[in-house]
Amino acid sequence: MPDAIRYPIGEFAWVPTDFPSRTNEWIKQVAELPRRIRIAVKDLKPRQLDTPYRDGGWTVRQVVHHVADSHMQSVFRIKLALTEELPLVKPYDQDAFVALADVLKAPIEPSLALLDNLHARWVLLFKSLKPEHLQREFNHPDAGRISVARALSHYAWHGRQHTAHILGLRERKGW
Repeated sequence: MPDAIRYPIGEFAWVPTDFPSRTNEWIKQVAELPRRIRIAVKDLKPRQLDTPYRDGGWTVRQVVHHVADSHMQSVFRIKLALTEELPLVKPYDQDAFVALADVLKAPIEPSLALLDNLHARWVLLFKSLKPEHLQREFNHPDAGRISVARALSHYAWHGRQHTAHILGLRERKGW
């Protein structure tokens, strides 16, 4: 499978020197995600929602629910980093999450609405932070110490990446 399908906007790379100059750009990308993902899934039929975006990949439905689940996890991790000293966060098995019934069978609107509201609050939080807050960290058992700035950068990329998965599938299928 071509990397361009799996990573249509490229793999995530944290560049520490991008902080703080790109902070506002990342916040804007987080703010735009709910609208952009809604545009990406607009008018898709159930069979289209249940089409994998790549061979062996998740369906569009799974991608939408995954983004909501993943961003909820991140909000709590960031809030822990802002309120505790280097908190240890719990990883989760995203492949197991996307295999649950609420992901496989549920309409996508609840997750789209969740993203609308979650991102509205998340953006308010990000805009309230000073550079020193963005340097606070949480400890992830698999990834190590992650700053709030790095998490912001990652989730700005994450939303754009999954939206590009859906748009790429639509383009390849002519939807």
